[in-house]
Amino acid sequence: MRRLRNRLAGALLSVLALSLTATGCAGSSGAAPGAVDPTSSPAGASVANRVEPLAGRPEPRLPVTVPSADGERVTVRAAERIVPLSGSLSEIVFTLGLGDRVVARDVTATFEQAAKLPVVTRGHDVSAESVLSLKPDLVLAETTSGPEEAVDQIRAAGVPVLFVEAAKGLDDVGPRIGAVADALGVPAAGKELTRRSEQRIAAVRQDVPHGEKPRVAFLYLRGSASVYLIGGKDSGAGSLIEAAGAVDAGAASGLDKDFTAITSEALVKAAPDAILVMSKGLESVGGVDGLVKIPGVAQTPAGMDRRIVSVEDGVLLNYGPRTDQVLKSVVAQLYGEDGAK
Repeated sequence: MRRLRNRLAGALLSVLALSLTATGCAGSSGAAPGAVDPTSSPAGASVANRVEPLAGRPEPRLPVTVPSADGERVTVRAAERIVPLSGSLSEIVFTLGLGDRVVARDVTATFEQAAKLPVVTRGHDVSAESVLSLKPDLVLAETTSGPEEAVDQIRAAGVPVLFVEAAKGLDDVGPRIGAVADALGVPAAGKELTRRSEQRIAAVRQDVPHGEKPRVAFLYLRGSASVYLIGGKDSGAGSLIEAAGAVDAGAASGLDKDFTAITSEALVKAAPDAILVMSKGLESVGGVDGLVKIPGVAQTPAGMDRRIVSVEDGVLLNYGPRTDQVLKSVVAQLYGEDGAK
């Protein structure tokens, strides 16, 4: 069952969605001299709060029948009223140039062009009634979207629901864009956006400093919910960390699960030189001052040096059209503007 396969991912999405609607508990970073202050990224390191649509506006050629990631085939006859069930899918639709057809958003769609749309879903907490009230002619879902009953209710009402494989790494950027573009009847725009996205990612990777690879641990933090996890080999952050010229410290230390509860022993074994976090997660524990109070963090090289890399929650692991900006931000914060470790 899809729900069983994605239970952990769905739970994490739910916590993330709730955190995005809550006021963060901001704290002073208290960064040591020379350390990166994640509340003030190096020039050019932050991710733009706007998406950059392709030049020109593609005209969907429908109907089309396309494969859905849940094993079904979906026929799309119209795409005038689109409801994406994640911020990542919203980002793709808007960047393809079809944002004016989106009638609602998930709470994780935090970019500027989507800000005024009504929020009808919260990650893994889809409200079928709210979605159906907007009379959509197409719903775009992640394989982690749910609950399953809500999605089934939307389909039972006659609305096509296309599932897209959840993003796991850089290799998913093109396939996800292509899946959405094909369903919207704009395959040429999908190919163009894929080329642009992959070229921009490649350009950032060319500028990554060479030399000894720093060890980076991805920590998933939600202080208000007492969630403190360290990412393992399937956390979704490994591809980004490796593209930044670093080593995924959690995976390298033998953490085979997606996420493991943080312990002093796990952190000492991972021995990260830097810690990657989502910005709201960092705020939820009281900033860097609060982060280093989590057992084991202060004993790591990252904790001692207060070397923290922070990226906005709504974009860090999207693996979409803004991933080049995410990677650029990680590289700039990890190595500093002069490229020195």
